[in-house]
Amino acid sequence: MSSINAVAPDNAIDTPYPAAAIGWYTTILLALLYWLSLLDRTIISLLVAPIQKDLGISDVQFGMLSGLAFAVTFTCFGLVMGTFADRFNRRLLIFASVSIWSLATAACGMAHNFWHLLIARVGVGAGEAGLNPCATSMITDLFPPSKLTTAMVVYSLGASVGTGCAYLFGGLLVDLVAEAEVMTLPLIGQISSWQAVFYIIGIPGIFIAFLTFTMPEPKRRGVRQAKQATPLGRSVVEGYADLFKFMGMRKKFFIFHYTGFGLASLIFSGAGAWYPAHMGRTFGWDAGQIGLWLGIATVFGGILGKLLCGIVVDALYKRGYRDAQFRWYAGCLFVAVPVGIIATTTDNSLIFLCGIGGFMVLLSPLTAVYVASLNLVTPNELRGTGVAFFSAAAGIIALSLGPILIAAISDYVYGGNAIGQGIATLIAICCPLAAFALIAGCRYMREAVNEAELWSNS
Repeated sequence: MSSINAVAPDNAIDTPYPAAAIGWYTTILLALLYWLSLLDRTIISLLVAPIQKDLGISDVQFGMLSGLAFAVTFTCFGLVMGTFADRFNRRLLIFASVSIWSLATAACGMAHNFWHLLIARVGVGAGEAGLNPCATSMITDLFPPSKLTTAMVVYSLGASVGTGCAYLFGGLLVDLVAEAEVMTLPLIGQISSWQAVFYIIGIPGIFIAFLTFTMPEPKRRGVRQAKQATPLGRSVVEGYADLFKFMGMRKKFFIFHYTGFGLASLIFSGAGAWYPAHMGRTFGWDAGQIGLWLGIATVFGGILGKLLCGIVVDALYKRGYRDAQFRWYAGCLFVAVPVGIIATTTDNSLIFLCGIGGFMVLLSPLTAVYVASLNLVTPNELRGTGVAFFSAAAGIIALSLGPILIAAISDYVYGGNAIGQGIATLIAICCPLAAFALIAGCRYMREAVNEAELWSNS
């Protein structure tokens, strides 16, 4: 692998961007893979009750399964995969990633105790760690800066649709298999119905992985310093040494970027892990009802919010606002505070669903804006590493602490069985802090983007 597609010494400034059809096909295919990753990642949240019943685990242990086990592995492997994305063939890395997380999802169906399931979730995190650094690096090489946020929005639609499908079709699937306490699958034998869900979701991904060979490996653009293939361990060390050196040159931009989007990730990931359980406990709905209505709210809210974000942010960028991503998302965070609090503290299901839909409109473009703002500033040979390092920093906080913090607030502040109040409390704290951080960082993003554009045009 050490000899596969090291970064070319040519920065491709004079090379035209690929045809629009190629760019959009690749982006849509990557969005499909993102959809699959979120489906595999999120489906466990609909299986809280049967998993807890069969394996005898607590809410905090389930928070570990849905958050900590995934996040720690996602973080560690993501750090490595980020440097690989900057040095090696990104298409091959994506193929390997999809194959690994699909196998690990299926392996969740083999679990017979908490520790078995924990190990399988570790595998899901390890596989999914490679997608975002490679995919976002490829997309940045396919589109000019004035269209980058829209392209990232289309890619990140996979997240909204994936999460929505996990709720919508996952809920229907859970209800379908739940009609029998045990099921018999070919070659596998007799298993519990919740275990069957993991097999049904995971196995097709092994075959979907081969679609990666239908997309091109785009020429890298904006390379300041060519990176030659080196031994894998040395590649990782060199990649992060170069990234930290670059971040040191733009300290204030990175401080406000990481603070603002990191806090937004905390509430977005933490709340998402607990919506189904909150709905079941508050409204008395079964998995099918939860999946249907939460899926609709998530899909439509996410699609609307991301498309709106792409149109507005790219329009602002074309008008000269080089801090457009920070500006837009800071405003969304402020508006999200009352919307989220009302939604998660009401006992009216219609108000909850409308509120969560609005919350998704406002906050679902998170991936698109944090990646676009990073990649507009960062040179090509550090983009995969940069996205991976942010994902690691945000992931270890958001994916691991978010679900556990909400459970802890519910148990220790509100006396237990108060997941809605736990989510609302985290929203009230994190959203305003994140917005103020992004507002404070607008000046430094403008400076960083202007410098990157001057270099690219020189």
